[in-house]
Amino acid sequence: MKILKLLFIFLLLASCGGKENHPYTFYYWKTSLKLDQEEKKALNKASVPFLYTRFFDIDKAGGKFQPVGVITHNASFQTDKTIVPTVFITNQSMYHISAEEIKFLAKNIDDLVKKKAKEYGLKMNNEIQIDCDWTAGTRDDYFKFLKELKKVSGKEITCTLRLHQVKDKNQTGIPPVEKVYLMCYSTSSPLENSNKNSILDVATLKSYLSKLEDYPVKKIEVALPVYSWGIVTNHLEKHKLINALSKKDLENPGFKKISDNEVEIIKDGFYFGSFLSKGFRIKVEEISTEQLEDVIRFLEKKIPAFNVIYYQLDSKFVSNRNF
Repeated sequence: MKILKLLFIFLLLASCGGKENHPYTFYYWKTSLKLDQEEKKALNKASVPFLYTRFFDIDKAGGKFQPVGVITHNASFQTDKTIVPTVFITNQSMYHISAEEIKFLAKNIDDLVKKKAKEYGLKMNNEIQIDCDWTAGTRDDYFKFLKELKKVSGKEITCTLRLHQVKDKNQTGIPPVEKVYLMCYSTSSPLENSNKNSILDVATLKSYLSKLEDYPVKKIEVALPVYSWGIVTNHLEKHKLINALSKKDLENPGFKKISDNEVEIIKDGFYFGSFLSKGFRIKVEEISTEQLEDVIRFLEKKIPAFNVIYYQLDSKFVSNRNF
């Protein structure tokens, strides 16, 4: 009897241990740094002491680099988490970039991160994360930029890693960093006609990451999606996105149900802030706990240990979800 009890306890611990093995936190990806009660509650429960916070984007227009959507700060914002500044850089910004421009960009990004951290009194760690969907055509200059940013900032520079950059690593190259953040979402474009979930198609992810264990950078953290959206298709099969829609939003007398996650509009009107005509279709894409657990189990076979960063911290996405 004692042996049976011990075996039961062992099996129970093993079955419950999955999430405990992967401490988690969130990305914060809005332009104004403030938290509502649901967001505070979710963040306080997070077991990783960091909040990965988008500070601004960098784009290039008219031959000049420009910070876009620089984060603002609400005086009520308070957290015990240490802030990891994240900067998104468009891939086009890295095309035909000179050595002088690389130095200019690195210095100005470091200066603006420091300025915002000081201005808002943020508790920072010793890391800057760069998010860029670099390609074979931009890899060399992007990697030079990462090295230059490390030199001018004196900080640990990390970067995001997309699925195609793992699959096609011989073409896209290996970034000169000690840690990467594997983005396990955006497996296809939401603006294509497809039956697949464009946020996360698990079969596509597994195919792209089939050789992940061979990736040369061994320190890998994992970014998982908890966001959702609606894809609106008009009479011309053109698409547009409506952020943060869920299946519950499809329960409307002006809609006719086509499938579990898709409706056809049967009455012209304003829906979710847009005027949508009769005959338009709305397909909702959201991510289930089962899909996330499937991805985690797959990754556990590929990389020995990892933290999870959920994208993103927003009450629309974190309320009523068990992390």
